[in-house]
Amino acid sequence: MGVIDHISDMFDCSSDHSKHNRRKQLQTVEVKVKMDCEGCERKVRRSVEGMKGVSSVTVEPKQHKLTVVGYVDPQKVVARVAHRTGKKAEIWPYVPYDVVAHPYAQGVYDKKAPAGYVRRDDYQSNQLARASSTEVRYTTAFSDENPAACVVM
Repeated sequence: MGVIDHISDMFDCSSDHSKHNRRKQLQTVEVKVKMDCEGCERKVRRSVEGMKGVSSVTVEPKQHKLTVVGYVDPQKVVARVAHRTGKKAEIWPYVPYDVVAHPYAQGVYDKKAPAGYVRRDDYQSNQLARASSTEVRYTTAFSDENPAACVVM
C-alpha cells in the first residue's frame, strides 16, 4: 500500500503540499542601513537591484532607509544587503508616532528615530494600558460609585 499511496500523492491536485505552487506575496520591505555618502547609497541600491522578484528600490540616505517593493522575502533582503555591502542591516524598527498609543513612553520613544517616528514595540503599549493594583485601589477609594468612599468627597 505504500507505493499506491505515494503514486496517489503525486497525482493529487487537491492537496497543497507542493512548494512549487506557492507564490510569494507582493511586499514592501523597509531596511535600516547606515549610509554616509553617495558611494554607500549606490552600493546599497545595487546590492538588491539584481535580486529576483524586486520591482522597485528606493533609498533615503538621510533616514538610513532602504525600501524594496516586490515578490521577495524580507529576511533574504536583509541578509543580501548585509552580505553584499558589509554593513549592519535590520528590518526598519520604526513606525509613525500616530500609530502608537503612548508614543513618548519609556522604551518606545527613541531619540535616534527619524522625525515623526517612534520605535516599534508592540508589547510595551499593552503594559501601559494596564493599571497596577495600587493605582486601582486609590482610584476606587475616591470614586463616587463606591459606597465606602472617603467622606471628604
